[in-house]
Amino acid sequence: MNALRDAVAPLLFVGFLLAVWETACRLNHVPEYFLPPPSAIAAALAANLGILASSGGRTLAMAMEALAAAALFGGGLALIVTLSRTLEQAIRPLATALQVTPVVAIAPLVVIWMGVDHPDRAIIVLAAIVAFFPIFSGTVRGLTSVDPDLERLFDLYGARPVQRLFRLRLPSALPFVIEGAKVASGLSIIGAVVAEFVAGSGGAQGLAWRILEAGNRLQTAKMFAAIMTLALMAAGVHLMFQFLEQRGLKWWRGR
Repeated sequence: MNALRDAVAPLLFVGFLLAVWETACRLNHVPEYFLPPPSAIAAALAANLGILASSGGRTLAMAMEALAAAALFGGGLALIVTLSRTLEQAIRPLATALQVTPVVAIAPLVVIWMGVDHPDRAIIVLAAIVAFFPIFSGTVRGLTSVDPDLERLFDLYGARPVQRLFRLRLPSALPFVIEGAKVASGLSIIGAVVAEFVAGSGGAQGLAWRILEAGNRLQTAKMFAAIMTLALMAAGVHLMFQFLEQRGLKWWRGR
């Protein structure tokens, strides 16, 4: 009963907000180009479902490629820096500086380096930069947060570094790695959309381009439909990683 209530409550609240929105737009005769009612957005979504789904799939593919690249590079770099305290102190400030640098500031350079004729490459690189730090930071935190008693136990049995890594540190770091990947998955989508805005080219044909295209034509309802598609896609990715987190932590606690 509680589960049903928890599932229905947000749906009722969203329905209430949409009803207020629709009523306010109609009673105040708000121009559709300024703020379309939910009914107009739903009609635009239905009319452009095919192209929005195609563009959403393109954005999602670039975001997932960026996430994979960030996981490979960030996780690998985290494994390297945990082998040496000095190396960690040397690399972490650079990783932090990369994280706090706005992606829009370096986007023009990346577009030039990747080639103006290949905007998808620039988008993937920029999204990977945005997603890099949560994975790197989470992995480093996990690998360095091992129970000291277990470390001494491995010392007692004379465990080799490879055994210590795969049988102690990586399993202990799993919750941190999964949490970092979950955060990075959302950031990769944000990074892909922002990068496509900055690239300013329709070559990638993602959702950001559909938003720009509709905005230039004052098709506000279509803009909202694209934004809704993006939100649903991001929510789906978040739920997927939440499921993986639950399964992974269940396995981890079992061990």
